[in-house]
Amino acid sequence: MHQYTATVRWERNDAVFSDRRYSRAHVWAFDGGIEVAASASPLVVRMPFSDPNAVDPEEAFIASISSCHMLFFLDFAAQAKFVIDSYEDTAIGTMGKNEDGKDFVESIVLAPRIRSSGPSQPAAEEIAALHERAHRDCYIANSVKTAITVSLG
Repeated sequence: MHQYTATVRWERNDAVFSDRRYSRAHVWAFDGGIEVAASASPLVVRMPFSDPNAVDPEEAFIASISSCHMLFFLDFAAQAKFVIDSYEDTAIGTMGKNEDGKDFVESIVLAPRIRSSGPSQPAAEEIAALHERAHRDCYIANSVKTAITVSLG
């Protein structure tokens, strides 16, 4: 069994706090030593109480699904002896309301663009099959209720 660790750090500084006018900026620290500036989304908490230059949880959620999908896709493509030169995905998450009326990330559309080279070029149906397999096996996608679609057109 694998375990993963992320440390989230926030400090109040000089804000009153109880008036809700405190900064939502914080730091995510990961086991490899990297630290990422994080904040509430400016779409949820107005500036200056959020930091538009930081990663917000919604963006990170979408990026983690896209990243997980990509890593599985690349491995499956390598197993199939395809040479993938680049992979870029501009994933889009859409908020909605769940059955209890709570906001949630209702859907995510992955839009990967792949460049390949080498003697064995994958056909469109082979690419689609690799994406289907990547989606089916992605740890993060298997951990959420959000509808995830791969758009190849």
